[in-house]
Amino acid sequence: MEHYAGLDVSVKETSVCIVDGAGKVTREVKIATEPEAIRAVLVDETFTIERIGLEAGPLSQWLYSGLAEAELPIICVETRHMKAALSAQLNKSDRNDARGIAHMMRVGLHRPVHVKTLASQKRRMLLTARQLLQAKALDIENDLRGTLRNFGLKVGTVRSSSRRGSASLSRIIRTWLRSSNHC
Repeated sequence: MEHYAGLDVSVKETSVCIVDGAGKVTREVKIATEPEAIRAVLVDETFTIERIGLEAGPLSQWLYSGLAEAELPIICVETRHMKAALSAQLNKSDRNDARGIAHMMRVGLHRPVHVKTLASQKRRMLLTARQLLQAKALDIENDLRGTLRNFGLKVGTVRSSSRRGSASLSRIIRTWLRSSNHC
């Protein structure tokens, strides 16, 4: 008989609910939020899982990749759609949310979302980190300019296409520190 699973993920623990084709709960557990732990619960010879629902969130890309590697039929579902469907529940809990997600997988009421590949996620993370570092470097440089201006030191404009401005700023700061006996 076919089975369907729902995962309600939080940072430390994940609630897992497995229901059969008739909607009867077969298994409910709360386990660590790790792909290996979740895989251990979902891979069982006593039942065949047709679909596994995972709500999109901060950990979903990581969990999706780990479960997809194990060739499990994982589907990452849209958060707003799932929230609207689960809002009718009387008792809002991780356990009930996992059960609701499993039932949504059973009846096919879900909207899958695209999960980017691990390589794409790494590339995006590197580009974002680079952009952040560039912005912080510019903030520090501008802060130093403002601080030095209070002491009458005027640093010329820095052209973004060359690194000469940063070198001249460093030279001015070193000269000022030596002359002020602060070193």
